[in-house]
Amino acid sequence: MEFHVITLFPEMFESPFRGGMIGRAVEQGLIQLRVHPLRPFGLGSYRQVDDAPYGGGSGMVMRPEPLAAAIDDVTGQHPGLWKVLMTPQGEVFGHALARELLAKPRGLLLVAGRYEGIDERVRSLFDQEISIGDYVLSGGELPAMVVIEAVGRLIPGVLGNPDSLTEESFAAGTLEYPQYTRPEEFRGMRVPEVLLSGDHGKVREWRRAEAEKRTALRRPDLARKSSRG
Repeated sequence: MEFHVITLFPEMFESPFRGGMIGRAVEQGLIQLRVHPLRPFGLGSYRQVDDAPYGGGSGMVMRPEPLAAAIDDVTGQHPGLWKVLMTPQGEVFGHALARELLAKPRGLLLVAGRYEGIDERVRSLFDQEISIGDYVLSGGELPAMVVIEAVGRLIPGVLGNPDSLTEESFAAGTLEYPQYTRPEEFRGMRVPEVLLSGDHGKVREWRRAEAEKRTALRRPDLARKSSRG
């Protein structure tokens, strides 16, 4: 799957995806990650990409011309990309949305906004707007990385154990059940006996019940969604 990113700070994407799961997937050819700098599309000798907002106000706004030119350039070379603006005003990102993005046949183009946002007239160029939560960051680079990580790990072959996709938090609409490993006792706390029993049926029942209990306690909003089907 192809991921393309348009950003003012392409260097931010070098280290996070150099190693780990996504880095290995890139090396294996399961993921193609291409970062496109916005600055070369800036205006004038200073490659200006922002300006003061009409009507006054604090901060700067990203101009429409550089953004439109960058998007046209990338999509001209890679037609069919699903164009996503990373913005606090977008649809809140979650596991279900990650699966929807995985299904985009030509891949994703993620545009990382900066400053006070983008000129409203550029919004028509996007297929979708996505937010990773109700808080403000300095730009859309970190949210774009979150999307790449969450979608990338769903690609067949990226995870060493594909069963992990069905057992982890949110995959079944619940948080993940408690996990334990060696030793059997740690500071007076023991591993639940059912996990040592070897009875796989009872282990599955215990994990399902614990996942539902934890979800109801920590994320009642998810529990309500699950009960509605």
